Amino acid sequence: MAPASNSDEQPAPAATRGTVVTVTPEGVPPGSTHDRITLEGFARALARLKRCDVAGEYQPGRPYAGPLYFVPSDTLTGVQAARLGIRGPGDLFGGVVPQAFVATKAISHPLIGDEAAHPPGWNPAFARRLGDAVLDGHSAFSREDAHHAGLRLLRKGPVRIKPVRAKGGTGQSVARDGAALQETLDRLDADEIAEHGLVLEEHLEEVRTFSVGQVQVDDLVASYWGVQRLTRSNSGAEVFGGSDLTVVRGGFDALQGLRPAPELDRAIGQARRYDEAVHACYAGFFASRRNYDVALGRDAQGGWRSGVLEQSWRVGGATGPELAALALLRDEPQRQRVRAIGVEVFGDSPEPPAGAIVHFRGPDPDVGPLTKYTVVESDVHPS
Repeated sequence: MAPASNSDEQPAPAATRGTVVTVTPEGVPPGSTHDRITLEGFARALARLKRCDVAGEYQPGRPYAGPLYFVPSDTLTGVQAARLGIRGPGDLFGGVVPQAFVATKAISHPLIGDEAAHPPGWNPAFARRLGDAVLDGHSAFSREDAHHAGLRLLRKGPVRIKPVRAKGGTGQSVARDGAALQETLDRLDADEIAEHGLVLEEHLEEVRTFSVGQVQVDDLVASYWGVQRLTRSNSGAEVFGGSDLTVVRGGFDALQGLRPAPELDRAIGQARRYDEAVHACYAGFFASRRNYDVALGRDAQGGWRSGVLEQSWRVGGATGPELAALALLRDEPQRQRVRAIGVEVFGDSPEPPAGAIVHFRGPDPDVGPLTKYTVVESDVHPS
């Protein structure tokens, strides 16, 4: 069975307003089948939002109608963005960073010491500004530094070891003593650590993960909170299974104006501090899509802890609901709030509900059968 999508409607012709194209950054491997099909669907949705043409994957030298609007598969560096003519957040759905490491979870924590290995452009002021907006942890760019960091964290409890380039929680492990820490580090590639880094962080139990974010397309801005859910992949691993988002028209102030529950309000505040810190500490950063995963759970002493786990300035698991919400806010100018639910299900699954926006449904050569869709709840009060 061929993969299916109901996101294939073409936008109404309006070439004078520009053209939406997808782009895979140089050096980034092509995504899986479901990633590519999903990205193409997002580009079509954005073209409808902007009332533009859509022209598939960007081809250098090809003539396009009007200015280009890019939908990258990953965060761009400043050099990559400049080559594409991207100058600000109005030119793309995603983000631009001054150095590649800024787009990764490695920036979330301080180094183990002033003499620790780090990439050019590393700014220690960033971690200082974050304070308790993140969990206790360290980033390391050598196996030796990672070992020292892990031993320090083990004094308080188990340590979660997180390869920087892994997505959706994959590739992570938990060390509960020095022997397990050493065994895990010995298995990791030293060159990978040196080039991209490794995160070591306090391990939490009974974890809930919130999504906090903001998206902007032209003059339409929306912010949201959400709760993530987990599911089982076709191999039995626990992976991302979607998000239930509450989306409001406007910025983070509008979001906190809804007076969310205390744990959500704290998560929003932590995400805002992270967002403000990156703007302050890394010149050249800009993004039209900003998403932050915030964990809430119990630490080794049984106390509740929360903090930003990582950032995403590219299309991601919440993008389907984000774009569906933006479309409803654009079509109903009086509406202030939308509930949008994203679902990812592996294996054989029932048909998505009527009215669902299906991003992918079918076999993927890499992960097996998968269904990804978004549902917008139209009965949420618009005011």
